[in-house]
Amino acid sequence: MTAQLETTAQAMVADGKGILAADESTGTIQKRFDSIGAECTEDNRRDYREMLFRASDAMSNCISGVILYDETLRQNAKDGTPLSKVISNTGALPGIKVDTGAKDLTFCSGEKVTEGLDGLRERFAEYYDLGARFAKWRAVITIGDGIPSRTCIETNAHALARYAALAQEANIVPIVEPEVIMDGPHDITRCFEVTEASLHALYDELYAQKVHLEGTILKPNMVVSGTENSTQAGVEEVAEQTVKCLKRAVPSSVPGICFLSGGQSDEDATAHLSAMNAMFDSPWKLSFSYGRALQAAALKAWGGKAENLAAAQAAFSHRAKMNSLAATGAWKTALEEAA
Repeated sequence: MTAQLETTAQAMVADGKGILAADESTGTIQKRFDSIGAECTEDNRRDYREMLFRASDAMSNCISGVILYDETLRQNAKDGTPLSKVISNTGALPGIKVDTGAKDLTFCSGEKVTEGLDGLRERFAEYYDLGARFAKWRAVITIGDGIPSRTCIETNAHALARYAALAQEANIVPIVEPEVIMDGPHDITRCFEVTEASLHALYDELYAQKVHLEGTILKPNMVVSGTENSTQAGVEEVAEQTVKCLKRAVPSSVPGICFLSGGQSDEDATAHLSAMNAMFDSPWKLSFSYGRALQAAALKAWGGKAENLAAAQAAFSHRAKMNSLAATGAWKTALEEAA
């Protein structure tokens, strides 16, 4: 079993490839559709995602896997092909988000704990049969006055590790995502401290739960300045501090780190990733697992209209290509200007 987990994990971080996060809940994608004036029906959600998955150049050359929402994993394309099959036909792996969301953490004001462990073993068995070969669970760590608490960090790390063990039992590679949120007035040093503490707690728990690290992928935030801080760290500082933090906390046996974009602009997320790969030799593959930073331009170009399909696919393909280059350290600003 560990051999298949390792093979899958390596495929997820193949050279120049990253992961498309298309796992927005119905509530989240409703907000995205509202922003373009599109109705959030089941058919529209299917059509939008099918449009992305059928962008064959991007999917075949730049995308190693797609994180799906439960609804999408069960949906068929317009021609009756399961969407998971549309994805696998491009050479990418279908994955599934399995947590049920971040809920208020008892006795910890302003903090969250992610739920969804109940019945997860049975859900994993079903998801494997539906074609999922990897999964994702997101924890939310907020920086604020007196937080995060040790309670929040350790509770979320424990839940991530229990999820990861159940995933591997089902022969599914777990993506573990301890996201330190960008929002707030904190500086990059505070983000570094909280990110390091969260990662140390996570790997302590993964070890305690006997999780096979070679069959996992880490999806962390980058170490950045808080959104409300008047001093925003530059590209090289973000790259330097992020890699330094990861080297302190992440075992070299982890095959790959696929960053979340976390509210960064499309271009910032690409620039930061490229700088990390260009400036440093790392023990892991450094790649991307972006949602909005891969989809925003495509969503706007699509606008909920079938006649805009080609333009939307072109926008998605451009961002996928830019991030593919960033995953090898070869992205340049001039490529954005030329496009």
